[in-house]
Amino acid sequence: MKNIVKGLALALIVVFAFTSCAKQPIQLMDSAKAAVQSVIDAKGSIYAKDELAKLQGDLQAALDAVTAQAKKFFKKYGPAKEMLTKVVADADSVKALIPGRIAEAKAAAETEINAAKAAVEEAKALLEKAPKGKGTKADIEAMKADLAGLETAMADVASAMSAEDYFGAKDKAAVIKEKAAAITEQINAAIAKIKGR
Repeated sequence: MKNIVKGLALALIVVFAFTSCAKQPIQLMDSAKAAVQSVIDAKGSIYAKDELAKLQGDLQAALDAVTAQAKKFFKKYGPAKEMLTKVVADADSVKALIPGRIAEAKAAAETEINAAKAAVEEAKALLEKAPKGKGTKADIEAMKADLAGLETAMADVASAMSAEDYFGAKDKAAVIKEKAAAITEQINAAIAKIKGR
């Protein structure tokens, strides 16, 4: 009888040791979640979309692995801990990439903005040389209005730059540049038509 009680006590101690040693890695889970959130806070959803999506997938896989182990009698959190540790390290790497990408996007936006401003100025200067006659007055007024609209649109570009929306600013500047180039083309066509007479 004593041996049975000793055996049961020993068995309970072994079971307790196995279950207590394998506690959920809650602190590591929180660290991984915080690391992914820090990438989001650093504008990762804009400047590191693909990397952020992979991080979020890896985090979910690690959390699923923890949940799967929690349901087992003998829990082994080792692989899940490794996954969580990798998520933290990967998040730090991605976060380190973002400032460089922001600088690239800003430089590209500034280049496009300068090109748009130049295109608008070129169109304005050319419009001054446009042939003014009976049949062209309405066209010239329409082009002046279009150019005024483009100059107003440049304020939206400046607002986007102030808000650090460099992709948006670049896209808006590209549209302005295209429209200004189209106006320049119209003016050149009108000048050529007058010269051809």
